[in-house]
Amino acid sequence: MAGTRLAAPLLALKLGYDNTHVGILIALFAVPQALFALPAGRWADRRGLKVPVRWSVLVAMLAGALAATSLTYAAMCVTAVGVGAAIATAAIALQRHVGRAARTPAQLAHAFSWLSLAPALSNLMGPLMAGVVIDHVGYRVAFIVLASMPLIGWCLIRMARELPNEARHAADSEPAWNLLRDATFRRLLLINWFSAASFDVHGFVVPVLGHQRGLSASAVGVILGAFAGAAAAIRVFLPLLVARVREWKVISGAMAIATVILMLYPFAYSAIAMAVCSALIGMSVGTVQPMVMSLLHQVTPPHRHGEAVAMRLLMVNVSSVAMPLLFGAAGALVGVSSVFWFMGALTALGTRLGLGVRVIAERGSHANSPTLRASPSADD
Repeated sequence: MAGTRLAAPLLALKLGYDNTHVGILIALFAVPQALFALPAGRWADRRGLKVPVRWSVLVAMLAGALAATSLTYAAMCVTAVGVGAAIATAAIALQRHVGRAARTPAQLAHAFSWLSLAPALSNLMGPLMAGVVIDHVGYRVAFIVLASMPLIGWCLIRMARELPNEARHAADSEPAWNLLRDATFRRLLLINWFSAASFDVHGFVVPVLGHQRGLSASAVGVILGAFAGAAAAIRVFLPLLVARVREWKVISGAMAIATVILMLYPFAYSAIAMAVCSALIGMSVGTVQPMVMSLLHQVTPPHRHGEAVAMRLLMVNVSSVAMPLLFGAAGALVGVSSVFWFMGALTALGTRLGLGVRVIAERGSHANSPTLRASPSADD
């Protein structure tokens, strides 16, 4: 998906389409992830790992083949929808399986720390690979290469041992939104949303801020690259960190660091200072998602893990679509600096919410335990 998300907009620009059409094309990667998240979560809860992943691989390969066969804007739109839906379904099934394979909270934190390296590396290598292939042999071959990647993934996963699904009781056949009744679950989703919003706002506002300060395009690229590189690098060391520090402490500390840097960011005028701030925000934001995933599996019943993962993915993709629009309008009205300060206020609230979920660690919950409710003091 990361490579296709680069290749498709570039092809649209080459075909003469304007920025509006490119924006629509990019949004089509995120929209199906939001629409298909909850059905995909329920599907994973019913069918496990391999069936959803197998169909996801098939859809992604067909979408890539369509792009390679018909290098048109309409084909790119269909490809974006197909790839977006496939990645949502496969990611939910995989994350659910990894969470259920862990036996203790410590194993959960380690597993999701390692698993979180995958999207970080794919966001780095996918566009790089697509760009190199496009420059040397063209778009058609690039889409063929990208379409083959899911097949490699299936070859790697087909030997995995399927875990038995937990029985769903009649009383549990309720909408996924009922998970929001749990106070701790709501806190974790809000923390994840604040973290995702920080990522979205940073990627949107930094180019604007760099342009206002007269920085070159390459300098802005380095600043954004520092964010992505730091987010990927911290996840290499995250397993070592979670072996010594509990999840809620990691989340609270990361959100506190992000708060301070977001508040200081508007005062960083040079490219070097902005790159340092970007790296620090990337490091802090990069630690939050694996910890949230670990805790989500601890506070939801085993037979609803797929729905819990889907709810998180739904909020991330809604944020990716809505937050740049919202903060773009806010920046035009009150200035870019105010956007950073408002985002800093949200991450400060995330720090408070992170302290509120410490009850999970203190109770020493098992990874496959029933839903845990937050204590009354955590809801104050």
